[in-house]
Amino acid sequence: MDVYGAVLTRQSIRKFTDQPVPRETLERVLAVAAHAPSGSNLQPWHIYAVSGEPLADLKKRVAERVAAGDTGDEREFAIYPPQLRPAYLERMGALGEGRYGSLGIARDDVAARARVRAENWNCFGAGTALFCYLDRDMPLPRWSDAGIYLQTVMLLLRGEGLHSCTQEAWAEYHRSVAEVLAPPPERMLFCGMSIGYADPTVPHPRIRRAELSETVTFLD
Repeated sequence: MDVYGAVLTRQSIRKFTDQPVPRETLERVLAVAAHAPSGSNLQPWHIYAVSGEPLADLKKRVAERVAAGDTGDEREFAIYPPQLRPAYLERMGALGEGRYGSLGIARDDVAARARVRAENWNCFGAGTALFCYLDRDMPLPRWSDAGIYLQTVMLLLRGEGLHSCTQEAWAEYHRSVAEVLAPPPERMLFCGMSIGYADPTVPHPRIRRAELSETVTFLD
């Protein structure tokens, strides 16, 4: 698969099969992803690759909290600004329409949407997950380095025939994640990433992207 193919076929998969991801494949991807650029070569990401019993334990801990009505821990960073501008709201709406519409869930069916969202903390059935931490004193530009790294990982996974889904939702239960992964206190959880093979028996809708003219200005 060439780079264009990897970019165009990468999407956030929200239903995986139970086929395990070979350890050697994951090691190969992460070794090459280390070549992603970062400011002054700091490579500020700290990655935990989790599967087997530790991941099952983590899924169970969070599932129990969600089932009990626990809405999560105090947030350590804002995922979105307090008020989104109309263009961003429209794009977010397109995601909801594609995601919930493909499942036949109405816009006002709050309970059904909550059940679907809870699949985040089951890694959508995937048996492998990455968790990305950064040191708490890293400024915003170094967080962008982590984004570049994670995108590199996702594209390399496509080259291996694998899919993924990045999930900032895991940060909502960062204390439970820390109980299992035991990161040092100076690290903050940014996101998780579910990894595996897409389930071919369910729809995986492609979410439309903004027109080039909406996001790019050419000055010749």
